[in-house]
Amino acid sequence: MAEAADMSWWESAPSAVPDVLAPGLRVIFVGINPGRVSDDRRAHFANPRNDFWRLLHVAGFTSRLYEPSEQFSLLAEGIGVTNAAYRTTPGSGDLRRADFAGSAERLERVARDLRPEWLAFVGKDAYRGAFGERAGLGEAARQLGRTRLWVLPSTSPANAAVPWHVRRRWFGELSQRVYGRPLRRAARALLLDPGGRVLLVRFGEAEPGRGSWWALPGGGVDTGESDGDALVRELAEECGLTGFELGPRLWTRRQWEVSLHRWGGQVERAYLVEIPAFEPAPSFSPEQLAAEGVHEIGWFAAEDLDRIPTAPSRLAAILQGLLADGPPAVPLELSD
Repeated sequence: MAEAADMSWWESAPSAVPDVLAPGLRVIFVGINPGRVSDDRRAHFANPRNDFWRLLHVAGFTSRLYEPSEQFSLLAEGIGVTNAAYRTTPGSGDLRRADFAGSAERLERVARDLRPEWLAFVGKDAYRGAFGERAGLGEAARQLGRTRLWVLPSTSPANAAVPWHVRRRWFGELSQRVYGRPLRRAARALLLDPGGRVLLVRFGEAEPGRGSWWALPGGGVDTGESDGDALVRELAEECGLTGFELGPRLWTRRQWEVSLHRWGGQVERAYLVEIPAFEPAPSFSPEQLAAEGVHEIGWFAAEDLDRIPTAPSRLAAILQGLLADGPPAVPLELSD
């Protein structure tokens, strides 16, 4: 009778930062290597300025926000963590090619023996270091047995050039793939006054900052409801607008935002609505709006939009094009 394979090899790692692994996980996140803060605290992504733990929660991977010291509690959520390279360095730029020796073989063994559904590389350098090839963000062409591979932006504070909403988008899309959550239908209106200003609402956290963004008013489309009917309801609730004429569709946007855990994101269609300037007077109370994630309403000129976080991120350029050339002949396809 053949001997059973040794399945305890993942329980120790040649690093102060332990591997967090077990058989049958939904997703194992693969960092680049331990930084000094992580090495000191013996925990993955332990730098307080690293977005990893916040993104796990915002994207719906975890039922609550975990601290790095609670890393082994991730196993109960079906999540594991390891690194492509084990040597601690001040930054990933200090790694050498030799630090990734055997990384591909080890990850192949993880896929073969532990059978995770996904390996998610936290940073393009984690994937490139392991396999010696470049990959874009999203699903990689390579697969390890039945384990699929996904490449995320680095969550390190050293990767500050990649904004929060971009990181959130890629974590959100992976979450939708991992858990198979459906996408919600949504409709939004670009409310444009004669002075070229657009009315926006601020979603997200109650306090302005990284956890909030400005977007067009609108919301989910109920079963059997048209986009126009949904906007009649949503615009009255959010800004008190009634009696408007729905203009042409400007874009369709696939948004990976897990705000309610039953949704993996939404496919929104945005329409032009040209109206006189008015003072917003929502039919919803401030408490009702806050429960919907809406915290502020305001008019913005095109030149103001580059100074605030917007969704979509290209809203300033889209509005400038709209003012200069009118609505696009074919609705835009957006993905952020």
